[in-house]
Amino acid sequence: MPRIHDIIIDTFLSVRKQLNPSNRKDCFELFGFDFLIDEDMRVWLIEVNTNPYLGMPNKYISELIPKMLDDMAKLVVDPIYEPKFTTNNGPNEFEILYREESASNGKGKFAVNKRRPFS
Repeated sequence: MPRIHDIIIDTFLSVRKQLNPSNRKDCFELFGFDFLIDEDMRVWLIEVNTNPYLGMPNKYISELIPKMLDDMAKLVVDPIYEPKFTTNNGPNEFEILYREESASNGKGKFAVNKRRPFS
């Protein structure tokens, strides 16, 4: 997982100027990352989808997708539009891997970079 996190961070850093060129406030997008792990346990990025498939081909996915979408909405919509009703489904498993200082009101207090050093 640490290598997958590094690849995700590197991918976003490589295109960060193109992701929101108009600097719109309060916008988000869901991305789907496809990885391959070879016989030597090396991780390879296959592709990143800006419109990931959200079908439910099996029982695991049919439980995962609705929870993931609900958690995503809570993270990105609820802080802006306070919900009339709240549900406590327990903590989600999202982890912030990278956040620039500019996203932290310029104070750096909330900046995050979990990219491991290159070796």
